[in-house]
Amino acid sequence: MATSNGNAVRPQPGSFQEALSGRENDSKHHIAGSLAAQTPPTNGRGSPRLRQFHELPSKGFWNDVVTMRWMRRPSSSIKMLGAPVLFWFNWTLVAPHVDNPWRHLLFVSNRLPDSAQGVPMYAKSYWVGAQVQVIPNGLTTLQDIAFVAYYVIVFSFIRQSLTIYFLKPLARYYGIKKEGKLDRFAEQGYAIIYFVCSGSLGLWTMYNYLPTWYFRTQYFWIDYPYAHMPGTVKPYYLLQSAYWLQQFLLLVLRIEKPRSDFAELVAHHIVTLWLIGWSYLTNLTPIGNAIFLTMDWSDVFLALSKCFNYLQMEKTKTVAFAWFTGVWTYTRHYLNIVILYSVWTEWDLIPSQSKVWDPMNGLWMPKWVKYQIFIPILLLQFINLFWYFLIWRILLRAIFSSNLDDERSDDEDEDAEPRAKKSKKE
Repeated sequence: MATSNGNAVRPQPGSFQEALSGRENDSKHHIAGSLAAQTPPTNGRGSPRLRQFHELPSKGFWNDVVTMRWMRRPSSSIKMLGAPVLFWFNWTLVAPHVDNPWRHLLFVSNRLPDSAQGVPMYAKSYWVGAQVQVIPNGLTTLQDIAFVAYYVIVFSFIRQSLTIYFLKPLARYYGIKKEGKLDRFAEQGYAIIYFVCSGSLGLWTMYNYLPTWYFRTQYFWIDYPYAHMPGTVKPYYLLQSAYWLQQFLLLVLRIEKPRSDFAELVAHHIVTLWLIGWSYLTNLTPIGNAIFLTMDWSDVFLALSKCFNYLQMEKTKTVAFAWFTGVWTYTRHYLNIVILYSVWTEWDLIPSQSKVWDPMNGLWMPKWVKYQIFIPILLLQFINLFWYFLIWRILLRAIFSSNLDDERSDDEDEDAEPRAKKSKKE
């Protein structure tokens, strides 16, 4: 809190300063929680362990499907995943020479028959038109959407299985007992696993299959349209879509307890899904791949610093947060601004014959689309800038303050027992 003549000065209600100050000391904020003080881990027995959501009696598979509880109950999500696999396998055995409709849920669709040896090429497969005429038997719509929907379930199953059977036991082994902290540790552990995998696949995809390595932004536009996607570009894009949609559903359906930064995260996820959908629709996957990379690697270091914080590794968490600050600065601001500059200044590199609105031929680039691309990236930058101010305040406090304690550091655990009791009643 700022001082004037020795007297504390409170931020004005509703001010930007008040918003930053409130979040800076909020242990439940997804960034501030990286350095908020924690209750020391204990090796004692502690209080009796509360029953977890997946351990509570189920009201039945169909109830889980209707209420979306399958997103937190692996025993239900595995059934939803298994049925299409069984149908696909049976179809393959009974009618191997007839196109198997179930494969579109399990595998990426619309591989072009004239793909070069060793480098598969894919087209989109949700639009009736020139881009999907290679699809046999008239199956020309919704295949990519079906793939994304199926992998929303896949990511839900993976997330909860890792949480229940690996990440929470790991946290307990290192002395974390409170259910709120177990949930947060597992959430960040899963984030590390996912973003390392997706970030690595994104770099592999850019290096091997796109002309944009390393952020050669002119190639976002020179060879437009990028209607045909080589190698891992299409699966990478659709899997990222499924992940972010799954995270968005967890938030907006309040399947998990909302956090204090709920509104910020919802806004971030909406803009992210807007960018994913629009760039895929308009055949701008190279710029989408670049934006994914600016997001993924910074989240790895953020999640690491939060895990170190939950484990009470004081020096390590500060070093990790400092690394996170550097990576965030480079990826979410420098590279993001490079992309914004490219959208604004290199747009005219698009071939003149492609600057038309002709969706049936994969052309979506009249002049106004430039702003449709620029605005969501700019909105994402504004959200990131708000968090960036918060990051620096937290880091400077960690470096120069001798007291990092936060009287609200245990807030996230206070309602763990009531929440579990309520779940039992359900």
